[in-house]
Amino acid sequence: MKRNVELVVISDVHLGTYGCKAKELLRYLNSIQPKTLVLNGDIIDIWQFKKSYFPKPHLKVIRKILSLATKNTDVYYITGNHDEMFRKFTDFELGKLKVCNKICLNIDQKKTWIFHGDVFDASVQHSKWIAKLGGKGYDLLIIINNVVNWFLEKMGKEKYSFSKKIKNNVKKAVKYIGDFELTASELAIDNNYDYVVCGHIHQPQIREVVNKKGSCTYLNSGDWIENLSALEYNDKEWTIFYYDEHKHLLKDEEVEEIQEMDNSALLKIVTNFS
Repeated sequence: MKRNVELVVISDVHLGTYGCKAKELLRYLNSIQPKTLVLNGDIIDIWQFKKSYFPKPHLKVIRKILSLATKNTDVYYITGNHDEMFRKFTDFELGKLKVCNKICLNIDQKKTWIFHGDVFDASVQHSKWIAKLGGKGYDLLIIINNVVNWFLEKMGKEKYSFSKKIKNNVKKAVKYIGDFELTASELAIDNNYDYVVCGHIHQPQIREVVNKKGSCTYLNSGDWIENLSALEYNDKEWTIFYYDEHKHLLKDEEVEEIQEMDNSALLKIVTNFS
């Protein structure tokens, strides 16, 4: 039985990278029936697209999203910095799928502003090549971490996430420099939004922000590399879904086999909208 959810927000999936937890995301998507699904940036990692890596589970995630869009789910694909090439397709619509840079929704009479958030990250806006280099290094770290954890498991020891520790430290530095959460919240308050929903910094969060001009709720959907998290809105309440807390309730669903596909063929499919 699928759970009915009014609104689901996921971001920072990074399909096409070694760190992406596509199988886990697919189990999650197969467990829900969302009325609205917001893909809040960095879903497909175009920055890493030149390497020959796009396995079946990654393709199945795309197929699942397209399947939802052809049925009863409104799907918004909001562009991020890792999939910025899709920005040239802004306002493109295919059935219930719409590509956009940001969206404004009215949720139970609450003004809701949803965007990826890379606009606040000076390190990405002004030093893109450094950010790309960091992304490749992080990808390599994921591979090394997987090997180390394999040995730890064999020795009966607990897994350790080097990548999460390093990534969190890097993201905290970016947050400190740009004061990401506060900047997004204050801008939302200035524009009379009740909710502001971001991704980008891989830090799931729900918190109230108050200043002299008013207040708003800041939310972040996290990522599907380390936190495996999503935002859900139901019955006038926001919650953070963590895969690890619910994985015992989720199961694989039989899906049609998808043949392997090289990146040039996939790129043609996801960009050939005309």
